[in-house]
Parts: sequence; C-alpha cells; structure tokens
Amino acid sequence: MKKILGIGNALVDSMTMIEDEALLSKLQLPKGSMQLVDAATAEKVKKASDHLKHTMASGGSAANTIRGLAKLGNPTAFIGHVGDDETGRFFSDDLKAAGVEPLLFSSKTPSGIAHAFVTKDGERTFATFLGAAIELSANHLKSEHFAGFDYLYVEGYLVQNRELLRKAIDLAKTAGMKVAIDLASFNVVADNKDFLNEILDNGVDLVFANEEESKTLTGLSPEKALDLLAQKCEIAVVKIGSEGSLIKKGTETYRISPIKAKAIDTTGAGDMYAAGFLYGITNGLSMETAGQIGSVLAGNVIEVVGANMDDQRWQKILAAVQQIRS
Repeated sequence: MKKILGIGNALVDSMTMIEDEALLSKLQLPKGSMQLVDAATAEKVKKASDHLKHTMASGGSAANTIRGLAKLGNPTAFIGHVGDDETGRFFSDDLKAAGVEPLLFSSKTPSGIAHAFVTKDGERTFATFLGAAIELSANHLKSEHFAGFDYLYVEGYLVQNRELLRKAIDLAKTAGMKVAIDLASFNVVADNKDFLNEILDNGVDLVFANEEESKTLTGLSPEKALDLLAQKCEIAVVKIGSEGSLIKKGTETYRISPIKAKAIDTTGAGDMYAAGFLYGITNGLSMETAGQIGSVLAGNVIEVVGANMDDQRWQKILAAVQQIRS
C-alpha cells in the first residue's frame, strides 16, 4: 500500500455550536468569515466561549486529509510545527491515535488553534491563531523526511511560504514521489495566482480545487477550468458542492455524484474528499471509484460538527468503501 506524507499548518480545531449570532457580534467576528487573530484575541475568544460545549481535534487542512487516509488504512505521516505546550501535545497525540506518524517541530511559541463557531444553518465562522504553525520553514525539511513515501500532499495555504513549498516539492520529486495539492481557499488563490501556476506547471501531479478556487485561478467555469488544470497536472479534480465533483485525467472526464447527506457543518468536506480520492488512486482503483469514495467521506463529515468523526461513523464509512470496491 502506498505511503503518503502530508505537510501543512498544524492547528487544533475547537468547534463550538452556537444558538445565534450574539457571540459573533460580541467578538466582532463576521458570520461566515475566517479571521486571523493574534494571541491576545485568541485568548479573549477562548474565555468568551469556554462555557459552551465544544469539541477538539487535530486540524489544519492537510492534517485532516492525512488523518482520514490513516483511518482508511494508508500508512501516513505529517510534517508540521507546534508549540511546546498542552495544545501541541494534544495535536501530536490526536494524530497518533488516528494512526498518523507525527513529524513535528516545536518552539516556545504557543501552538496554533482555530476557534470555529457553527450556527444552526451550518455556517462556520473562524477565529484562527496560527501561532507556532507558521514557524515551519524550508530549513526544517530534510531528505530523510521524504524517504520511503510515495505521495506528498500539501495544503494550498503553504503558498504563503514559497521557499518552504518549493523545497518540499523538490525533495519529494528527488525521492521519486508524486505531489498532490489542494488550493485551499479562493482568497489565497487570488493573492498567489502566478506562483500557483508555476508549481502546477512544474512539479504538481494532482490538483484539487473547489468551484470558487478554480474560477479564481482560471476565470473559467468548472468544466473549462478542469480542462485547463488537467493540461497542467496529470490529474485534476474540481469539487462543485452539492453537484458533486469533476475529475479529469488525460482525455477522460468523470462526473461524480454526491451521496445523500444532511449537512450540519461543512468543515472538512474538501479535506475528506481528498482523503477518499487519494485512498482510491493509491490503492490502484479507477478515477471514478476514487471519486465515489471521496464523496462518501465528504458526505459523512458534513453530518457531524468538525472534521473529526467517531469510530462508529468510520465503521459505516469503511463498510461503504468496501461495497464500492467489490
């Protein structure tokens, strides 16, 4: 079975369900936004919401995908940077519990944490303190970290550290690995279009994008954006929300339907789709089958709060995957 290495921002997700928008107004967090906050604001958010029921899980886009892959059975590891604190230890222990090998660096800077508030309509509002997560640098990466792996999976947020991302791709290619990237966020794409095109043309084998991200990068509709992205990379995937996803490899295009699901919180939907798709292609399954498995994971994670699913749901997912494969 193929081994997959992830690299990204090491964040702990704190997910809180809220009845209305009063707390968001109090904290000056626009509903549906993702606000980067400093340590003092993060502490203020924590104190204001500590009395509410919340769940904690290792997070960050790439870590979510790698944890999903581990749950499906792929050997995995994750490179990131945390603080030497309780939150950092939680992040490491949570990865280990999922079957992921943590390759973590640390410092005295507080660990990154994303406080997410979910309203009854499923809308997410984030107050994200990146903290130690953004201290991961090109200097941390060594060739031995990549030895023995078949795929490198990176989150698009790393384009904000171009030296780090370039070195990660170079080391992966030197090790004979395939490289997959998720474009992460339309605003990140908008600020880094030239650089993204550069790496998509030189080093990236598989690209994931949602409709908004693909349009921001190409200015095209999902179908035409897919065609363009597939000229740059061996495999292109464009996720189109409730309409499913589009996949293209070479001249072959596949349209994948979503599974029926009752959406509570869309956190992690794209990350879990990527996990399912990567599981499929790294286990020798067809593009269509890989896409169907991606849809199963995405459809299940939106029925829970946060990107972390319990063992009972994973058993349901594994049974569905086995059925798709048979």
